[in-house]
Amino acid sequence: MTTQDGTQAAAQATVRAYIDGFNRRDAAAMASAFNFPHVRFAKGRVVTIPDSDAFVAAQARVTRMLLEEGWHHTVIEQMNVVQSGAEKVHVALEFTRRDKGGAVIHRFDTLWIATLLDGKWGIQLRSSFLLSDAATFGDTALDDRAGLNA
Repeated sequence: MTTQDGTQAAAQATVRAYIDGFNRRDAAAMASAFNFPHVRFAKGRVVTIPDSDAFVAAQARVTRMLLEEGWHHTVIEQMNVVQSGAEKVHVALEFTRRDKGGAVIHRFDTLWIATLLDGKWGIQLRSSFLLSDAATFGDTALDDRAGLNA
């Protein structure tokens, strides 16, 4: 395996770790798959999450929003590395959010950027074409700053 292959594999493993945590609604596992500050582009807004504590604190609200939509789990439909270097990998993804019976609630494309900071791979930026209210972080103060609660 070349260094580039190892870099890409590490980034893809980080994406899978996040989605595994997301599907379990394990906020600590999701946060551990991130590098901070973490930036999210969705629904025409940009939200910066400063640290793990802020992310974890928002997840109860996000879970409520997901459940209100009928969400049960998320599936990685496609994952393709589109650019990579020694310390940064751009991953193009297609996700589906599904209900308990497996029906698709949302299908969307997203670009995630994984970075290597202080020896740790983490997702540092997500730019998604997801229109769900649960595309926000669910943190009222952070959402207010981004204008999501206007």
